[in-house]
Amino acid sequence: METLTALASVQASTVLAIGIMIGLAALGAGLGLAIMAGKFLESAARQPELIPVLQVRMFITAGLIDAAFIISVAVGLLFAFASPFLVGGLAVG
Repeated sequence: METLTALASVQASTVLAIGIMIGLAALGAGLGLAIMAGKFLESAARQPELIPVLQVRMFITAGLIDAAFIISVAVGLLFAFASPFLVGGLAVG
């Protein structure tokens, strides 16, 4: 019975960690994209002739910001469906 309690505790902690990890990644990506878009609009208003160059750089940076969020979601799904934390608990029981 102790093993089941320990496994339930590990699963609950894992779910909480996944939620925090994905939530903070989404918050960071949202803030990063918002700040970047605001700075792009400021610079485009100041120098309209540089819009094509700035737009390419903005999209590349937006892709990198989103990539960090997608990696966080992938790690969260890994922990959810193939939790490496449960392997040790199952071997003990």
